[in-house]
Amino acid sequence: MSQAPASVPGELGADAPRPYTQNVPDNLRRANARLQFPPSYVVVGVYRLATDKSLSVPAWKKCQHGVVRGIGIGLVWAVTTFRLQRVFVETFLMHSSRVTGLSSETILGFRVPFDLPTYATLFFVSSQVSVLVSYFISHGLRVARQRAYAQTIESRGKGVDFWQPYVEEWDVPPAPPPRGLGHYASGAFGRMAFRLALIPVETVPLVGIMISAWLRALGTARYLHKEYFKAKGMTTEQITVFIEERKWDYRAFGFAAALLERVPLLGLVFSVSNQIGAAMWAVDLEKRQHYVAEVKAGESAKEK
Repeated sequence: MSQAPASVPGELGADAPRPYTQNVPDNLRRANARLQFPPSYVVVGVYRLATDKSLSVPAWKKCQHGVVRGIGIGLVWAVTTFRLQRVFVETFLMHSSRVTGLSSETILGFRVPFDLPTYATLFFVSSQVSVLVSYFISHGLRVARQRAYAQTIESRGKGVDFWQPYVEEWDVPPAPPPRGLGHYASGAFGRMAFRLALIPVETVPLVGIMISAWLRALGTARYLHKEYFKAKGMTTEQITVFIEERKWDYRAFGFAAALLERVPLLGLVFSVSNQIGAAMWAVDLEKRQHYVAEVKAGESAKEK
């Protein structure tokens, strides 16, 4: 009788518990509990940005002038092109229901209580306005994201010496998978290319933005943890294996983060809060890395 294949590390619904998640010491229990549901870090990031003025005020000051200019130009663009873009949506999206699943009254065959062409056009135009605003605040927003991540790490009382070399947690780690969309979508060019390519998909109410977020999940999560990997001095192969071992954690976190970032205009704010959430997740992951290193050091000492 053939045996069932062993569970892949990080696989959804795997029977075996993850290494070093059972019977953890008291000082790691709260972090271990948070690590069981990574999307919670996205929510915490939003909460901290909304309530901590030391994070929100500097970010706003860095971007406020660009936001005003971008929204001003964006409003002019939206008003002058809305009708033309509605014609475009009706011609190329509503009349291509076999591809998009859209018609004037239904989504994938389900009737909805609002005007689909208008919704799709509003989302289409508001996404363009978001791009205009992000152009005007690109430098300030980049600085705000970096500061948000760094300040969150500092607020947890973690210095440079907190980040230790990578420790493999699995006895038999998975082989590094070939580079996929998640790898290419984690870079600046890849993120922008994905964002532009998926705009037509996102015009489908509710369903479209969720499909887009799922496709961008791994790339978004990998991008948000690039500072964590850099602090640990991890190689590309180590990063790939690390994510593969926790792929459903990274998918879940990345999905929640990407979903918020695709909200027109507000997504720019969420791109800062996601950095806060990513930093808090990184701290908890590193705490477990410390624990694993201590356990392995103790086992090595016993063997000697």
